[in-house]
Amino acid sequence: MAVAVPALKRYLLLLAQEHLEFRLPEITSLLSLYGGHFSAEQEIHVNSPFWILSIPSEEMARGLMKRTVCAKSIFELWGHGRSAGDLYASLKNYPMDKMLPYLQSDSTYKVHIHTFNKTLTQAQKIQKIDALEFLPFKGKVNLKNPEHIFWILEDYGMDPNNVPEEPFHLYFGRWIADGQRELIESYSVKKRHFIGNTSMDACLSFIMANHGRVKPNDVVYDPFVGTGGLLISSAHFGAYVCGTDIDYNTIHGLGKASRKNQKWRGPDENIRANLRQYGLEKHYLDALVSDSSRPIWRKGTLFDAIITDPPYGIREATRRMGSQKETAKSAEKSTENHTFVSSSYHLSDIFFDLLKFAAEYLVMGGRLVYWLPIYRPEYTEEIVPRHPCLKLISNCEQMLSSHTSRRLITMEKVKEFKDQDQNSSLLDGQYMPYRGHNSFREKYFSGVTKRIAKEEKDNQK
Repeated sequence: MAVAVPALKRYLLLLAQEHLEFRLPEITSLLSLYGGHFSAEQEIHVNSPFWILSIPSEEMARGLMKRTVCAKSIFELWGHGRSAGDLYASLKNYPMDKMLPYLQSDSTYKVHIHTFNKTLTQAQKIQKIDALEFLPFKGKVNLKNPEHIFWILEDYGMDPNNVPEEPFHLYFGRWIADGQRELIESYSVKKRHFIGNTSMDACLSFIMANHGRVKPNDVVYDPFVGTGGLLISSAHFGAYVCGTDIDYNTIHGLGKASRKNQKWRGPDENIRANLRQYGLEKHYLDALVSDSSRPIWRKGTLFDAIITDPPYGIREATRRMGSQKETAKSAEKSTENHTFVSSSYHLSDIFFDLLKFAAEYLVMGGRLVYWLPIYRPEYTEEIVPRHPCLKLISNCEQMLSSHTSRRLITMEKVKEFKDQDQNSSLLDGQYMPYRGHNSFREKYFSGVTKRIAKEEKDNQK
């Protein structure tokens, strides 16, 4: 017997015009987290702030907005057109039985106008609202605290230098919920107790947690934990978090401070204090001093997600423990000062070790989310590290300079790890080109040097 599939309702998603490449993977990941999927019926223009989504229920739409930091609001879409006439015709065709519960005489409402790439006068707004008099509004207008809010949204295109007289698209809908954009400010690194040179921007931290489909009671791990910025976003969504880092001083909150006008870190500057600052300490498992190239964990699937930002060799060094011979020579020094002989840790080795670790320790369906630094003139998709147990889900670019960027890579475990998978990513010749990125640091600074020389030359003219 065939199972009845619930009819999909159309919703309008209003997105922030920030981190454009990251928005679609975030929304897709969150829909799948709530049991939905991205159907072919979706009307998506990747760079537009307006997306029409087909979602099974309002409950799922609300769940999506409880997580997303890329979207501002979602609306139950009642009408859509390329002109005012098209919009009104679309509204007249919307089923009256779906409208009436929100237009009752004992209810209150207001109508809000939102325009993208154009500012309207108050008189123009009132004129547009008055044009909707054919809708059977029976309730009272309440501008301060209405039960129902209806929005007219107009899209005037992406070119601020060529704004048309009339909008390209018009939408009308009932407001359902707002996204979590306020988290960007409330979790800002500027207000955080304990920060480092590479503490992750709050918005990107939450995007990474959403790409990783982090949910309550998950166990999330960061093998390059630093000051714990990525743990905070996962803990906010209810996960239990832990991490490791090779830097003893960072894990224990010792040494020089990263803040301006502060020489040394304070007595309570550590990862636990960061989670305590946001009321998330109960989600903190621990942070350990450990070399990510030498896993300390017992065998088995331990983590629901691995979310991390490995060092690129720019602000933080790429290093691992040295050989046994070197370590033996420095044993006395290590005991006293918590230092050890470190050797260079090539970027290619970092990422191959990370993928192998994820393939072995992630649960099935668990996700690995990490940043991959790229020298843009040499980038091809073939240099993104792969593993037979991991499926590439998304690959989003954030520009760092004219010649460098970093890519947020999201992978999902789709195959159980076997002994034969131990070195599979290292033996496959097609990934050898990635070893060229071991010189990312040199290429990064060569570009900086050239830019400084060009600026000095221009200033002399």
